[in-house]
Amino acid sequence: MGGWIVALQYLLPQHLLCRWAYALTRCETRWFKNLLIRCFVRAYRPAMDDALEREPLRYASFNAFFTRALRDGARAFDPDPRTIGSACEGTVSHAGLMREDQLLQAKGSYYSLEALLAAPGPLVQSLRAGCFATLYLAPADYHRLHMPLAGRLRAAWHVPGRLFSVNEAAAARVPQLLLVGALFVGSMSTIWHGQITPARAVRAVRALEASTHADLWQGRGAEFGRFNMGSTVIMLFPPGGVRWDSSLVPGTPVRVGARLGLLGR
Repeated sequence: MGGWIVALQYLLPQHLLCRWAYALTRCETRWFKNLLIRCFVRAYRPAMDDALEREPLRYASFNAFFTRALRDGARAFDPDPRTIGSACEGTVSHAGLMREDQLLQAKGSYYSLEALLAAPGPLVQSLRAGCFATLYLAPADYHRLHMPLAGRLRAAWHVPGRLFSVNEAAAARVPQLLLVGALFVGSMSTIWHGQITPARAVRAVRALEASTHADLWQGRGAEFGRFNMGSTVIMLFPPGGVRWDSSLVPGTPVRVGARLGLLGR
């Protein structure tokens, strides 16, 4: 059955559907946004105890509910500055060492750093044979992103492409599928760039210029972005850059700030 679902996604007007989803999830008409939120809560039963606003229907739109903030103190990072904290809430898909420039995705399927990053050669070379961790965000998860380590934004760019479901069935059937965007998920935002939503399907990689007044340097744990709907976070480190904890195995649930490993060998 998974094959039919994937085949159907090839035929769908993917970016048009994303634009529709963008508009509908930001609709503030009370009966409509409440209908969307009620259906979502019934289907996914998101945990609201740690949310800043615990009542789902008090959010102005479905997207406001989906990207809800956490109350102060709901998540904590290890005080040791060498500790790498989880950038997001979700589940570990894979974590380990790259095979030169190849990252494991699902069921023995690999993809390359070049395809993932579409970045200048020196950056790709610096990460070859390095460490990676792939964290999947389910619909019910908290969808804001936080700095796993203190750092400075050096560069950002948008890599265009088609959008398929984020699951192992799609990964097994779609050649070179990168699980970093998803069907109906054509939008995210960062504190440096604001909303990142292509107006139409684009073919070329484009650099993103910082357009807000947010400091390029952010401390560990600081919120730096959010996914409008769902997606996947892939954390990359150069060779010897990190030692993942032994508990970081596929299927492990993680929360923002949870210890993933330590810097260095």
